[in-house]
Amino acid sequence: MSEADVTVIGAGVVGLAVAAALAARGRKVYILEKNEGIGRETSSRNSQVIHAGLYYPPGSLKARTCVEGNRLLYQLCARYGVPHRRLGKLVAATEAGEEPRLEALASNASASGVAGLRFLTSREVAVLEPRVRARLGLLVPDTGIVDVHRLMELYLWLARERGAELVCRTEAVGLEFTGAGYLVWVRDREGTYAFRSRVVVNSAGLRADRVAAMAGLDVDRLGYRLHYCKGHYFSVCPAKSRLVSRLVYPVPHPQGTGLGIHVTLDLGGRMRLGPDTLYVSEPEYGVGEERRHLFWEGARRFLPDLEPEDLSPEMAGIRPKLQGPGQPPRDFVIRHEADRGLPGFVNLIGIESPGLTASPAIARLVAGMLG
Repeated sequence: MSEADVTVIGAGVVGLAVAAALAARGRKVYILEKNEGIGRETSSRNSQVIHAGLYYPPGSLKARTCVEGNRLLYQLCARYGVPHRRLGKLVAATEAGEEPRLEALASNASASGVAGLRFLTSREVAVLEPRVRARLGLLVPDTGIVDVHRLMELYLWLARERGAELVCRTEAVGLEFTGAGYLVWVRDREGTYAFRSRVVVNSAGLRADRVAAMAGLDVDRLGYRLHYCKGHYFSVCPAKSRLVSRLVYPVPHPQGTGLGIHVTLDLGGRMRLGPDTLYVSEPEYGVGEERRHLFWEGARRFLPDLEPEDLSPEMAGIRPKLQGPGQPPRDFVIRHEADRGLPGFVNLIGIESPGLTASPAIARLVAGMLG
């Protein structure tokens, strides 16, 4: 590499979507990825859910990009044959006092433009999902699941078809604004070197705050410092994997950091529980048996037929959260930093859930920022 028009740092689902959108506008794009291949971290260690947009404040970047991304993602998957299913989701109020919180959740979602929501009585829930116990349910028809690996492969194919180049095992280690663009310092197996890029998009996921700091931004003053939040998953044994036919979530706790232990399905029909939330100092992906009982207790509130022995440790993922433990939720940072002396430098920081769903909408937004 000697010179690029645009350099995208990070080949997760969002970075690849951005690269494809920019390449479609005729830009010469390099995609830098420090790992052996695409999507090896947050993008491949999640629930693979296409979210509808229930949980985010109306008008926020999370709400806007999720609702738009939901529509765009279904269109993209249908057009290019990416495996997916619009299963729908049931949010189940199981305890006295949860009904008002479920009604508030529906009002919030409607204000963000989420369509087709329907409340279900306990009897209607029993007809729809006979093994689920709920006092009141909220049916969300536009929630679904997607093969995220095939989706990332599609974004990469679209980017390459338009001239983009992917360079793996190459880590960005320095950025210097030169007045006419950026000197991008990288390290690979051969050593450290630099190339010039007119534009840089920071989509580095778990390292996005470090990349912002490389560009000279004070990440602590700006609120860009990331916190690693681990989410564990447990799989449900095959004999119990058909207990439900759609995703089932609890009503989120108002002081919680996540959505609560919920049931997701994959395209092969496998059921799993998770994720939970555990802040950690550094990314690590172990899942211990000691969390089995916590997962069972979380799920049995609405799925009483589950037993502890039905669960097995499966995997874990790390969310790059902008809020630390006990802090209120934060919105995505999607920002062109031109007014801070960095024209052509776009930060994508704190892109956790619903980043997968929002990926095509985020790509459109970034492409519009850069013209």
